[in-house]
Amino acid sequence: MPHARANGINLYYEMTGSGPAIVLLSGLGADGHFWYQQVPALAARFSVIAVDNRDAGRSDKPEVAYTLRTMADDVAGLLDALEIPSAHLVAASMGGFIAQEFALAYPQRLRRLVLCCTSFGGLNSEPIPPQTTQVLLSRTGDPERDLRAFLALQFGTDYPRQHARDIDTYVKWRVNHPQPLPSYHRQQAASMQHNTEDRLGALQHPVLVLHGGRDQVVPVRNAELLAAKLPNARLRIFEDAGHLVLWEYAEQANQMIIEFLQAN
Repeated sequence: MPHARANGINLYYEMTGSGPAIVLLSGLGADGHFWYQQVPALAARFSVIAVDNRDAGRSDKPEVAYTLRTMADDVAGLLDALEIPSAHLVAASMGGFIAQEFALAYPQRLRRLVLCCTSFGGLNSEPIPPQTTQVLLSRTGDPERDLRAFLALQFGTDYPRQHARDIDTYVKWRVNHPQPLPSYHRQQAASMQHNTEDRLGALQHPVLVLHGGRDQVVPVRNAELLAAKLPNARLRIFEDAGHLVLWEYAEQANQMIIEFLQAN
């Protein structure tokens, strides 16, 4: 299995395709398999690196507290290990928090940035709705129960009915690669400290902000606030999609990401 030594830990990653490098960063609890609908499309034109964040999937889960900056340093360490000077980042939810920290800490190593269903955090962001907060705080350690409870809040369309088999397959993957409850709590604690609002004005890179209009995890107002803080941002909202806009509108989102990353 491909692991790289990065920032003092072993990170699991899978690299597919050839061309300019893209690093895919997933959200709270998720691993690189989250991107199963993006990797084939992106790998036709890019070298796609789907990474398991620390404390998720097959990466190390050291029993120490850390910050989102630590996780950004993990990404830099992975690029070092793979001898990649710079890369595009495509990131979702908590992965977007990590990507913002990476962009601010390592601007010379970032090419373009895609931020999906995420926010700049802090007191001026639109908060997570109470019903979602309750689910996030009610983890039991049963991977299937916890995942299905969270997935139930993440769609705006009838995707779950139309793609029930795909969701079952994804749930089976996550059950077979579970995140221990202490690991979840460490990722959650790091995420709760996220706040880049006052620093984003320094980020001159082109950024594409994608969001679902019916997101019940990170309300869509956050996309508007985030794009407004970024000097060189494009905003695209899929009005009837939820937090999992990258699944609900995979084909359209993939094409949008490819066109953005290939633009001059």
